[in-house]
Amino acid sequence: MVSEIKTLVTFFGGTGDLAKRKLYPSVFNLYKKGYLQKHFAIVGTARQALNDDEFKQLVRDSIKDFTDDQAQAEAFIEHFSYRAHDVTDAASYAVLKDAIEEAADKFDIDGNRIFYMSVAPRFFGTIAKYLKSEGLLADTGYNRLMIEKPFGTSYDTAAELQNDLENAFDDNQLFRIDHYLGKEMVQNIAALRFGNPIFDAAWNKDYIKNVQVTLSEVLGVEERAGYYDTAGALLDMIQNHTMQIVGWLAMEKPESFTDKDIRAAKNAAFNALKIYDEAEVNKYFVRAQYGAGDSADFKPYLEELDVPADSKNNTFIAGELQFDLPRWEGVPFYVRSGKRLAAKQTRVDIVFKAGTFNFGSEQEAQEAVLSIIIDPKGAIELKLNAKSVEDAFNTRTIDLGWTVSDEDKKNTPEPYERMIHDTMNGDGSNFADWNGVSIAWKFVDAISAVYTADKVPLETYKSGSMGPEASDKLLAANGDAWVFKG
Repeated sequence: MVSEIKTLVTFFGGTGDLAKRKLYPSVFNLYKKGYLQKHFAIVGTARQALNDDEFKQLVRDSIKDFTDDQAQAEAFIEHFSYRAHDVTDAASYAVLKDAIEEAADKFDIDGNRIFYMSVAPRFFGTIAKYLKSEGLLADTGYNRLMIEKPFGTSYDTAAELQNDLENAFDDNQLFRIDHYLGKEMVQNIAALRFGNPIFDAAWNKDYIKNVQVTLSEVLGVEERAGYYDTAGALLDMIQNHTMQIVGWLAMEKPESFTDKDIRAAKNAAFNALKIYDEAEVNKYFVRAQYGAGDSADFKPYLEELDVPADSKNNTFIAGELQFDLPRWEGVPFYVRSGKRLAAKQTRVDIVFKAGTFNFGSEQEAQEAVLSIIIDPKGAIELKLNAKSVEDAFNTRTIDLGWTVSDEDKKNTPEPYERMIHDTMNGDGSNFADWNGVSIAWKFVDAISAVYTADKVPLETYKSGSMGPEASDKLLAANGDAWVFKG
């Protein structure tokens, strides 16, 4: 049986697309499950001039596909109110303060305030400053700030933002959202690692040959060239999503399954990540840009709408990460992400070392592989060695697999629902902390500096492939190969 959570959430950017598509349906799911009952309130704010009734209609429209009980939906919507607000104007925070206090009194909420920033990152520091200076923080209970990515555009900008936020909030009050950490199969990494002694004991250099993380997309840049040409795959996918997944894979076993100990274990790994110099960037990373494909619909990146004709932007990144830890000595962590690839898939492949026992046959045991398929449909696959059916004693690989059922999928919380719920509970396990963010930026900044100076090759790959040949050669140099072929 769930317990009621008493809280007041203020959504900055409350009329935006994310709020309508993800945030309000997620809060509604928490209401339907009983986590939110009588003592909660939602205050929306944005520049748009709406009254409460107009805002409630916006919420009503956003949750219409998630309910078959209109009375329940109306009872939920009664907890919403709205104030138009300019986040850069200190004086306008008085209006928002009145709305928050009115809602807190109406629904008998003593403290416990969450401020969700679904706005442009340039406003994060400004909002945090005014929340404190204009008296919007609760005197009792908790105050927590939820922040959408990107958290800075480099280490220096991230550190500047961190300083601005820490003038109003302690770091343990900051919940930096990376929605990949809210995905069910990412959270399954911990269950597989620590819940099965067979993997727990073998999760180290003695048994694992390499670790692979792939985030591949079939779409091109579409209409996002204005943003994407300044970010590329390196900043858009590697610095945040990929690094956070790697944290679960590389971390030591935490002393307990609390957010404090989980973060400490992840940080021990992040702090051991090797930062590359120019020569190492050239050796261990490959950047590339998609060209034409077999279909006429596959334009080269340089011919996409609003892409500069001389752009050196990376639409594909592959690289090798190294951790200076006894557990991972000599074990490469390979990462890759790109657009316009052969298949859409987010996955982790753990490649175990091949057995050394000699069966005296033509076919010796191969490398076993544990695969965690995160998207588009969750699955766990295990390739093992077994005897073939021939007369001679040869081995073959067999596949053991499990796929998330439709029933499980229906009952799985969406990432935003999970992350809002975790913030309400004060559980930071599935959020990035400043140490992890800062290390990721230092690592990526070292690579970006080399790319900006154009000191390494920019490969081209065929649209609809799995990237350039140089990506395959990167692994082949260590006697490895990508598990996922597209």
